[in-house]
Amino acid sequence: MRVVVVTGCSSGIGLETALAFAAAGDTVVATVRDPQRAATLRAEAEARSLDILIEPLDVTRSATFAGFVDDMVARHGRIDVLVNNAGMLPAGAFEDIDEAGLRLVMETNFFGAALLMKAVLPVMRRQRSGTIVNISSLSGLAARAGDAAYSASKFALEGLTEAVSQEVARWNVRVALVEPGSYATNMLAGLAAQPAAGDSPYRPLIDAQREAALSGADRQDSPRTVADLIVRIAASRTDQLRWPADPLASGVLATLWRGGDGDRLRFLREAADVDWWIAGEEHPPGTSDEPDAEERR
Repeated sequence: MRVVVVTGCSSGIGLETALAFAAAGDTVVATVRDPQRAATLRAEAEARSLDILIEPLDVTRSATFAGFVDDMVARHGRIDVLVNNAGMLPAGAFEDIDEAGLRLVMETNFFGAALLMKAVLPVMRRQRSGTIVNISSLSGLAARAGDAAYSASKFALEGLTEAVSQEVARWNVRVALVEPGSYATNMLAGLAAQPAAGDSPYRPLIDAQREAALSGADRQDSPRTVADLIVRIAASRTDQLRWPADPLASGVLATLWRGGDGDRLRFLREAADVDWWIAGEEHPPGTSDEPDAEERR
């Protein structure tokens, strides 16, 4: 029976991952920033007769990490798996995000995962075993317009994880990255609900991306798919670093690393649907707000 710590478990991938590990018979410590937001997890665990320990942990408060890890080891004897899932998805072009917002994204998505990993690694080295799974994103491999702050945080997480995986392998500690495509989570719903600044020169771009997120919500995969993958990673014996979570992620990874940088940039522009923006148009082609041919003349 493994001792598994999962962050960001109030909803989405974190919630499903906690349930999946518990269903596999593991001792699961599911952390949430606000315990009052854990009602859904508690209800799901009770409905499935699963024993999950819910603990408060704010990933932006790194000063609490050492005490949290010490408490987990004192209570459970070890930590076998850490899943760094907690994160936030800000909306807006880079120029529209203030310094405080940019720092919050990095504190949550990068420093939270990095410093909790740093706190857990001594335990895993002493055990000479352990698995750390960092939840990244396709935005950590391929940045697109309107995604600058989020991509910066995930690019940083990708680089850190790649380096650390090589540093700790000698102690039988594995570090992996999960690359999800698009999943129906509360984080994505929050993105869709954030309005663009009324006077922003980037408003048409951000509005178009928000509309795309809303219109595609019914086609997104369940977070359970990612959760099942994470459980498989923890049980595997491979040293694979990046794990695409779906066909979309697999296709993007294959395309990005197949050609040169020119091919990569052309692919990214097409996949992100920003050629209309770069060309100076006011709306994406085919939208209801696009002027017809008569109006353009």
